[in-house]
Formats: sequence, C-alpha cells, structure tokens
Amino acid sequence: MPQLSSARYGKDNVRVYKVHRDEKTGIQTVVEMTVCVLLEGEIETSYTNADNSVVVATDSMKNTVYVMAKQNPVTPPELFASTVATHFIETYAHIHAAHVKITVHRWTRITIDGKPHPHSFIRDGAETRNVEAIAREGSGITVHSGISGLLVLKSTGSAFHGFVRNEYTSLPEVWDRILSTEVDCGWTWKTFAGIYAVKQSVPLFDQAWQASRDITIRTFAEDDSASVQNTMYKMCDQILAAVPDVAAVDYSLPNKHYFEIDMSWHKGLKNTGRDAEVYAPQSNPNGLIQCTVTRQQNKAKL
Repeated sequence: MPQLSSARYGKDNVRVYKVHRDEKTGIQTVVEMTVCVLLEGEIETSYTNADNSVVVATDSMKNTVYVMAKQNPVTPPELFASTVATHFIETYAHIHAAHVKITVHRWTRITIDGKPHPHSFIRDGAETRNVEAIAREGSGITVHSGISGLLVLKSTGSAFHGFVRNEYTSLPEVWDRILSTEVDCGWTWKTFAGIYAVKQSVPLFDQAWQASRDITIRTFAEDDSASVQNTMYKMCDQILAAVPDVAAVDYSLPNKHYFEIDMSWHKGLKNTGRDAEVYAPQSNPNGLIQCTVTRQQNKAKL
C-alpha cells in the first residue's frame, strides 16, 4: 500500500509593494518583495481522498499576505515573515507548520545634486535580501536570513595551487588570478520561542544584514585568497563573531572564470602570464564552493 510520507502546498511568487508616506517630511519609503507561503498539517486526505475540506485555498493565502502587509510592518523582512507564518498556524487548527519565504528587491533612493530625492528610486543591481521563517506549532520559529545575487570581482589578490594532481588534471597552478563570484550567503538565527521573541529582536535583523554584507565585501576585497574555500570560511567566522544570536552561517559561491587568451598566433603578441590584459569571461561549467560554519559546542565535563 502506498503511503503519503510528506506534503506541503501553498502560494508562490506573491508580488507585494508597500509605500510608507511621512506626512511631516514628505519623504516616502518603498519596499518590494516576492513572497512564498507553504503549509503543512493534517492535509493528507486532500491528496489521498480528494477531500478539499482541509484545504486552505492558495488564493486565500495570497489575500492573507496582502492583508497582513497592510496591517503590519513589512520591515525588517524577518519580522513580516514570522508574522505571516504565525498567523497561519494560529488561525487554522489543522495547520501545524507554515513556511514563509521573502525575497526583498533593491530600490535605492536616487540622489539629485547631492540630495536624496524624497520619492524616487533606482534598481541598482540584482542583489536581494532573503528570509525564510518557519513557524511550527509547539516548536517556536526558525529564521534564516541571507543575501543573494551580490556580484563581486577583483582583478588580483587570488591564487590557487597545491591541489591534487593526477592523470585527470589539466588545470595549471596559479599564484595570481582574477576572482569573481555571485554571493549567496545566509545565517540561521537561534530558534525563537514565538512571535514575541522575534519582535524583541527586531533591531538585530538589519544590523546583522549590514554586518554580513560589509564583512563579505571587505573580506573578499582584502583577503589574499589562497582559495575560495579559505576565504569563505573567514567570512563565516567573522559573521559568527559579529552577530552572537546567529547559530550558523552558510555560503554558496560559484567561481566565475576569466581565462587568458593566447594571442601569440598574431605576430607573436603576448597576452599570457604577466602580459595578460585581455581575458574571455566564461559562463559554464564553473566551480561551485559551499560551506556551513556553526559555533563549536562545548563538551560536557566528565
């Protein structure tokens, strides 16, 4: 007999835009995000017996996101995701877990003649701020925050040598190379007891995002990188030190390659090694380096 082992369902790609208007100053602030809601609970019969009486319609989930955005702050996204997730497990007795993912899209205020414009913004890149909050009945709220789409490059200060060589190896060792990646960085908060605990931590969320972004950029730029692996570990270590309430930090960094072009065929033109100035950016295949770094657990004394 077949058995339904796990199930969740919901609404994806809910686009939300909210504007805050300060009547005293005339300054407007905007937030645009994409929301995904997935629910778990006593919903097996909707799969096995075509019983829709246990189904909260995904259109109702979409409407809930809009209403919650109207009635609650949407910043920081950790708070809004936790608020929406808590709503679902408190509103529906048969729903025992709610997963809410939020992707916040960048709108940066335009500066005109050195002055920030009160209501005009520019999309200055594909970088996003990401959050996933999971509210489980009786188990509190877990929150994972992150950054995606942060494209960085440095033209020197990176090496890669001393790696395993055998009959499958064609990659030459290099002591100076271009290093570029699209940062996908995340940090997992210690579990919150409930929505009240999340609200108490609101000031920490923006601080952690800013610290993680600054550490990522600064370490990428300043580290004399022996490998992507070592550089990303240094980033994780610094974020754990900067944000005590974070339990784990993770990175996923694709290695965006730039290859030298041998032009010796053209009148002996030198463009390799120390003479290299013109490179061919590569799309794929590419290296992909990932890691998760957690805090060391203290061993119990015997």
